[in-house]
Amino acid sequence: MLSFFKTLSMGRSGWLLLAFSALVLELVALYFQYGMQLQPCVMCVYERVALGGILFAGIIGAIAPSSWFFRFLGIIIGLGASVKGFLLALKHVDYQLNPAPWNQCAYLPEFPQTLPLDQWFPYLFKPIGSCSDIQWSFLGFSMAQWILVMFAFYSILLAIILISQVKAGKPKHREIFR
Repeated sequence: MLSFFKTLSMGRSGWLLLAFSALVLELVALYFQYGMQLQPCVMCVYERVALGGILFAGIIGAIAPSSWFFRFLGIIIGLGASVKGFLLALKHVDYQLNPAPWNQCAYLPEFPQTLPLDQWFPYLFKPIGSCSDIQWSFLGFSMAQWILVMFAFYSILLAIILISQVKAGKPKHREIFR
């Protein structure tokens, strides 16, 4: 199994699939915002940034997947973004399942002054909703819970890919003694 994931990580198609899946999820988020008129909250915006990190990791890995540097850089960026996204989604689910005056998210995002994404790209990163509101659900789970599952999947996948990197390749047989 590990050899499959190592082979997948050494090819461009796996990295492009990672980037494509993150891009599709970003587009779905925009559809929910602009097509279905659901208002994103601060945690939704942070989760979009984490998903953008996974997209970026897929692009980095696709640059030169046979190079260990780009492969490991893509894995580390993707794993970091997916774990951070998982933790953000976990907190978001907590806001929804345990609403209280003392358990609320901020109304404005706290991006660094050198990277004010909410000012540069307000159509993507400007929150206008409340984190404790459940505006959409599917099969009894809120969007934040589905996002939690999504980031858990990405985290597990990238952790397996990271572990697979230490697996040695197929031994090369010499024809000397045959």
